[in-house]
Amino acid sequence: MLVLLPPSETKRAGGTGAPLDLGTLALPQLTDERRAAVAALVALSADPEAATRVLKLSVRQAGEVAVNAALSTAPTMPAIDRYTGVLYDALDAATLEPAARGWTGEHVLIQSAPFGPVGALDAVPAYRLAAGTALPGIPPLRRHWAAPSTAALAATDAPFVLDLRSEAYVALAPVPASIPSAFVRVVTAGVDGTVRALNHFNKHAKGQLVRAMARSVAEITSRADFFAWAADAGWDARNGEVAGELQIVV
Repeated sequence: MLVLLPPSETKRAGGTGAPLDLGTLALPQLTDERRAAVAALVALSADPEAATRVLKLSVRQAGEVAVNAALSTAPTMPAIDRYTGVLYDALDAATLEPAARGWTGEHVLIQSAPFGPVGALDAVPAYRLAAGTALPGIPPLRRHWAAPSTAALAATDAPFVLDLRSEAYVALAPVPASIPSAFVRVVTAGVDGTVRALNHFNKHAKGQLVRAMARSVAEITSRADFFAWAADAGWDARNGEVAGELQIVV
């Protein structure tokens, strides 16, 4: 199984790893696209005024331009530790046991705007780039990433994909039709049985879900396997109202 996670706008600064080495990242078929996106972002950052405008940064966020300018030389850390925010705080990767962290390295990909999908333990620098940003010098990110990322996912031969990304990041790397998959929505059930989607708790629940799978070192190869695991682990998982979706009820 592959678990696909969204990135987070907020990230930890610094790191102790060597500078970015694109050749070490998961899905090496994407190296050319990664190189082009990184080069475009670094080039944009040479003009702070243009970068602030293109990245839609506030005055308070102006320092992010220098972060992007150092993308190729800055220290790195594992992607799963780099991202912060509600989902990643709930996942709390730093406190996972070694076997659980190893599980994330084997099964989790995190969708990023400048690097495409990266492995949970891949070493990445801090950066600032959103999925909807149009970088000068390369096609819009959706067009830049979608087809090659889908092909790279298909080449993994994963038996099942659990997609926990937001729609904006799904568009950067659509799951190939050749791989059985489920797009996860976190919902809450009312007293009448109807369900509604959640926002903050959506991210929190997804982080807790991945943490639970990692700690159990889950071996999941199908939707049926996931439902069986969820029932054993105390999660309320159901088929969604739309084909291809799966609901986690909290």
